Amino acid sequence: MDPTRAFVKDVKRVIIKVKELNTRGFEVILVTSGAVGVGRQRLRYRRLVNSSFADLQKPQLELDGKACAAAGQSGLMALYDVLFSQLDMTSSQLLVTDNDFKNPDFRKQLSETVNSLLDLRVIPVFNENDAISTRRAPYEDSSGIFWDNDSLAALLAIELKADLLVLLSDVEGLYSGPPGEPRSKLIHTYVKERHQGEITFGDKSRLGRGGMTAKVNGIASDSVLKVLQGERVGTLFHQDAKLWAPLKEVGAREMAVAARDCSRRLQSLSSEDRRKILLDIADALEANEDLIRVENEVDIDSKAREGKASQKIGTLLVSSLAKSIRVLADMEEPIGRVLKRTELADGLILEKTSCPLGVLLIVFESRPDALVQIASLAIRSGNGLLLKGGKEAMRSNAILHKVISRALPDSVGGKLIGLVTSRDEIPDLLKLDDVIDLVIPRGSNKLVSQIKESTKIPVLGHADGICHVYVDKSADMKMAKRIVLDAKIDYPAACNAMETLLVHEHLLENGGLNDLVLELKEEGVSLYGGPRSSAVLDIPAAQSFHHEYNSMACTVEIVDDVRGAIDHIHHHGRHVFSSPLTIFSPVMESIDQISHTDCIITEDHQVAEFFLHQVDSAAVFHNASPRFCDGARFGLGAEDSKGKRSSSRR
Repeated sequence: MDPTRAFVKDVKRVIIKVKELNTRGFEVILVTSGAVGVGRQRLRYRRLVNSSFADLQKPQLELDGKACAAAGQSGLMALYDVLFSQLDMTSSQLLVTDNDFKNPDFRKQLSETVNSLLDLRVIPVFNENDAISTRRAPYEDSSGIFWDNDSLAALLAIELKADLLVLLSDVEGLYSGPPGEPRSKLIHTYVKERHQGEITFGDKSRLGRGGMTAKVNGIASDSVLKVLQGERVGTLFHQDAKLWAPLKEVGAREMAVAARDCSRRLQSLSSEDRRKILLDIADALEANEDLIRVENEVDIDSKAREGKASQKIGTLLVSSLAKSIRVLADMEEPIGRVLKRTELADGLILEKTSCPLGVLLIVFESRPDALVQIASLAIRSGNGLLLKGGKEAMRSNAILHKVISRALPDSVGGKLIGLVTSRDEIPDLLKLDDVIDLVIPRGSNKLVSQIKESTKIPVLGHADGICHVYVDKSADMKMAKRIVLDAKIDYPAACNAMETLLVHEHLLENGGLNDLVLELKEEGVSLYGGPRSSAVLDIPAAQSFHHEYNSMACTVEIVDDVRGAIDHIHHHGRHVFSSPLTIFSPVMESIDQISHTDCIITEDHQVAEFFLHQVDSAAVFHNASPRFCDGARFGLGAEDSKGKRSSSRR
C-alpha cells in the first residue's frame, strides 16, 4: 500500500475511536505525531521536481528533520480537520516546545485554553513543534522536560489534571524482559518496589518503538474502551499500585510449570497407583457432598436472583460423579499401549505407543461437573491441567478443585491441576507455548476463534452443539415421543441435547406433529418455529436456527422429506467447531467444520441408511437419542454424570 494512503487510513482509524469515546461522554485530548513523516514526503517530492537528471545521480543527503516538521505540520492538521469534519466533529491544534513549560504563565494559559475547548466538545490535538524545538533533532535527543510524544502526553496529563493517561503501543504492555522471550512476563500492575529491579532490556526490535503505526495498532484493538470498562489490559501505573497488587501472586508461568512438574511425577506412577488416586478422589467427593451442595446452590441462587437461567450450571449430583470416576478408574490403561508395531528390518522394531499429551489448558462452559470429568480423565491419562470454568459456577468450581487437589498424594503434588479464576489470565497462558501442550476451548465459536488466533499452542476446538432430531413419515410415533423427550428434557444444558426438531410434512397431515408438540409443551419445553412451522403451530418464530438454547426450549421446523432434513442440518449445523475433535495448530489447517450429533427416527431402512451416510456430523444415530453421544457410553469414560438414559434406543 502507498505510505501516504496507509497513513491516512491509520489516522482515520484513530479519529473513529476518538469519536466513539466522545459520544460516550469522555473528554479526549489527543497527543499525536506524524508531521515529520508527512513533511518528508512533501520535501522529497519537491526535491525530485526541482532536481536535474544529473542531480539525481548524486548521493542524496538526508532531509533535515526540523524542515520536514515545518513542511508537514500544516498538511497533518489539514488531514485531521477533514477527517474530524466528516464525523461532525471539530479539532484544534496546539503546538508546544520543551521551553514553553518552563514559563508558569504559559502553563496557566494552556490549561485555560484546553478547558475552553473541551467545554465546546472540541478535540485538542497536541504535537511538539519540532520545527523550532531547541533539541538537536526530533526523536534523537532525550534531554529536557519531555523528549517524545509519550513523555509529552505524561506531562500534559499532569498539567491538565487528567483522570487517565493511555499510552498506546503495538505490544500488550510492559514486560519483565524482551516480549519475544518465553520467560518474559507481562506486568499487569507496575509496583516500583517489586518490578524496578526485575526488568531486563534486550536489543531493539520492530515492536514497542512508538510511532503512528504502533499507536494505531493499540487503539484499533479497542484497548482504550476496555480500560475504561475496567478490564485488565496492558500495564497499570498508579502511585498506590502497591496497595492494590497482592504481595504474592501466582503467575501464569508458575502455575503452568507447576502443573507440568506434577504431571511428570504422575506419569512415573504405575497404572494401579493412578487408579487409586481416582478412587481416593471419588471418596473425597462423597465425603464432602454437603459442602459441595452448599456451594453449588449458592451459584444457582445467584443466577436466579439475576434473572438468568440456571439450567446450564446444573445441580451437582455428587454420587453420579463419584460413580463415573470409579468406572473410569477400572478402564483399560491408556498409557503405554502399543498402537502399531512395524518390523523395519531384521531385529529393528518400530512401535507406536500411547503417551500423555503433557499440560492441557481447558476453558469450559458453566457446567461444574465438567471440571470433575476433565480432571479425572487427565489424571487417568497422566496429564497436567489448567482449568478455567464459567464465572456462573465459580463457587462450585472452587470447592470441587479444592477437594480434588487435597486428594492428590504428596508423591504427585497438589498443583497438578491449576484453577484459573479470571479471564484476564488467559492471554498470559496462551503465550506459554513452551510449557502448555494443548488448548481445548469448550464454548462459542467466537471463543474458539479468538483463542485460535491468539496462540501458537495447538488448539482442539469444541464449540456449539446444534443437535437435530428428524422424525420421518414412517417413524414409530410411540418411539419418536420417547426419543424426542429424552433428547430435550433429560439434561437440557448438555451439548448433546436436542436443539432443533425436524418433522416430515406428512406428520402435519396425520396429527403426528401435533402429538409431539403437545408432549413437549406438557413437559414445560418452550417451542420456537421456523418459517413453515411457526404459523401452522402458532408458536413464536425462532430468531436463528444456529441458536443453542441449553435450556428447556427448542426449535421446531417442517421439512419436505429426508433430503430436506439433511440440507437443513448441513446448512445450520456446519458452522460449528464441534465434537469429535478438530485440531488447529501452526502446522495443521482447520479440517472441515462439522455438526455435533444428529438423529433420524424412521422404520424405513433405506431412508435411514441414506440419512446415516449423507449427514456430515460427528455422530449420526438411527432410532436413538442424541444423548447417547456420551463419553461413558462410548467406553471413553467420565461423561455420564446424569446416569439417566432413554430405553428406546436400538
